Amino acid sequence: MSHIAVGPRPGPSAITRSVAFLTAGVLAVPLLAGCSDPDPAGKPLAGQDIAPAGRAEIAEGGTLRWAVDAVPETLNTFQSDADATTTRIAQATLPSMFRLDAGGRPERNPSYLESAKIVETEPKQVVLYKLNQQAVWSDGREIGAADFSAQWRALSGKDSAYWTARNAGYDRIEKIERGGNDLEVRVTFGRPYADWRSLFSPLYPKEVMGTPDSFNDGARRKLKVSAGPFAVKKIDRKDDEVLLTRNPRWWGERAKLNEIVLRAVPRDERAAELAAGKLDLAEIDATAAKRIALAAPPRPKTPSAGASSSVSSTPLMGPDLHALTPLQKRDRARFRGFEVRKSLEPSYTQLALNGGDGPLADERVRRAVARALDREELAKLVLSPLGLPAEPVGSHLALAGQAAYADNSGAIGGQDRKEAQALLADAGWVPGGPVEEEKKKGEKAAGSEAEKGGKAEKEKGKAEEAEKDKGKEKGKDKDGEKGKKAEGEDDGTYIVGEDDKGHGDEGRTGEHLAQEGKQQGGAPGAYAPRGTAAPAGPAARPLAKDGKPLTLRFVVPSGEGSQALRTVADRIGIMLERVGIRTVITKVSDESYFKDHIASGQYDLALYSWPASAYPATDARPIYAKPVPAADGSLNVEQNYTRVGTDQVDQLFDQAIATLDESESRSLIRKADSRIWAAAGSLPLFQRPQLIAARTSTANVGAFGFGTPVYEDMGFLKKSLKPTPTASTG
Repeated sequence: MSHIAVGPRPGPSAITRSVAFLTAGVLAVPLLAGCSDPDPAGKPLAGQDIAPAGRAEIAEGGTLRWAVDAVPETLNTFQSDADATTTRIAQATLPSMFRLDAGGRPERNPSYLESAKIVETEPKQVVLYKLNQQAVWSDGREIGAADFSAQWRALSGKDSAYWTARNAGYDRIEKIERGGNDLEVRVTFGRPYADWRSLFSPLYPKEVMGTPDSFNDGARRKLKVSAGPFAVKKIDRKDDEVLLTRNPRWWGERAKLNEIVLRAVPRDERAAELAAGKLDLAEIDATAAKRIALAAPPRPKTPSAGASSSVSSTPLMGPDLHALTPLQKRDRARFRGFEVRKSLEPSYTQLALNGGDGPLADERVRRAVARALDREELAKLVLSPLGLPAEPVGSHLALAGQAAYADNSGAIGGQDRKEAQALLADAGWVPGGPVEEEKKKGEKAAGSEAEKGGKAEKEKGKAEEAEKDKGKEKGKDKDGEKGKKAEGEDDGTYIVGEDDKGHGDEGRTGEHLAQEGKQQGGAPGAYAPRGTAAPAGPAARPLAKDGKPLTLRFVVPSGEGSQALRTVADRIGIMLERVGIRTVITKVSDESYFKDHIASGQYDLALYSWPASAYPATDARPIYAKPVPAADGSLNVEQNYTRVGTDQVDQLFDQAIATLDESESRSLIRKADSRIWAAAGSLPLFQRPQLIAARTSTANVGAFGFGTPVYEDMGFLKKSLKPTPTASTG
């Protein structure tokens, strides 16, 4: 899937990439009312929360100060080091032929397109674009076929001098030519391409795409020519800011704001910057959201477009306003004038199972892991405290509301410990086994030796045992005060399933877990609720096979922003322990987490996120393609970091991408998803929460969910107007 907020590209920065514009297939076949089952795609679980307002209600002018993770290294979204801020700038300054509405469905962007459709299928697919006659670049030149052609040549993959990160779709184009007039562009495909709407979004001017030098270097630090409601005025790397100003050549609705300042602010500093009045908009973690929510009274709920269920107006489980602590009272004063806008990101967190080697190379063991997990419980752990719909994700390839979505998790089945244990037994993993026998022999030998040592040796053993018990009690006390002991702070590793349950037993409540989930940071993961008990039930006897115990390496990032991710890993470890699987949870640095462990296959279990694309036939294929040997003897996994793939899944993707009938293409994608579930290489868990702190006077900004932001409509309410209530803010 194209880059967004997760790990589709190698390296740690890949976890925070943004996806290019998402759209769906074409040539929809209308269904006769009453003659078919309900659409399995359903509706988005949560709508946008952007404080919508009509343009007449918004004041002219003003500067919106918007926190971002970093000033981007490049302004070219097609380069490997492009990030979320690169995409945000492109959305505000460059053409996009299609964009997503609030319900996650694609729509033609009328600012640039009068129409776009397939006009021929035989002998070859031809798409005709009719451009808005007012669409011009900021230098006055009309947007036209020359720009489309330059972008195709740069991204086709035929010229290695262009340092491109992706060329999917462009490599299927045979030629691009002018249509009947300057406003028409004819694109002829050498091979059918169902996801043609994914192309030319964004569209760069020919001055950027025309030569390798301008592509590789010219657009990294500046955009001389743009064609959006805003233009890049300045990139200040000293002050970590990007300044966007109104584009005087913009032909659409005049932007309400004079300027947008994108300022790089670390996530752990954003609450302070908001309180100091230095920001108007910032994505924040759950702890900061709770503090800010105390300052804003709950707003009434209104229907949320495209959402299947309303989002709770509860202010993030904040305490009773009549029992505020002095610190909370101070926060109410500091954050007055701000509120939290919340939705669900168009991405999901998954549990990845490395099938390349080790126990998980056996599909039966992977399926057993799947059957041991209560995905609904994990979704509630993350989303319920935030007042967001807590439903497990049922597809690898789309999210609820998107055209290709269907809950195919039935292909693997729900939680069933007996079935999990039966699968493990079938794979040869049995309780105790040779390992247990060796343990008994060792204990017997140790007992004989102790007897020979006499009374003094026995007393020494008792003293050591007493000291050990004392240490355990001390550890438990410490666990009660702080949560577990920093998850193996000494060496970064601890085992779920050892006799010492200080790292994950029934006594650890959600309040303890919440201590570990204070900050989401940039890493994908979860938030821990208060007062939620850890899963109950007895642990199963550890399993062994051929003299080796069934122990899985669970790798998690160690950064301050990843406590919540480790909380989810800990809960999963407890669930696996119930069927006899031990997990060794190891913390590694954020910098090496993805590059040195996930991408290189140095893990058994891991948590990271993927975006949900409206082009799954294109974007998801490299994630689930069957790994193949490379020329140098290594294994080419593309983006399939679980190393699990099948020929059948590959064939279904190939058929879906070459099928121009939207209904048939969706059916093929759903079949592919069922096969992916059955292979159990990865298990989707929950949609990621999206929490945005916003000044209450801002409108048409906040938690965008699926929707592409409309930058010209962003602004500040006129002083005589009150903020508009929205569905999903508490």
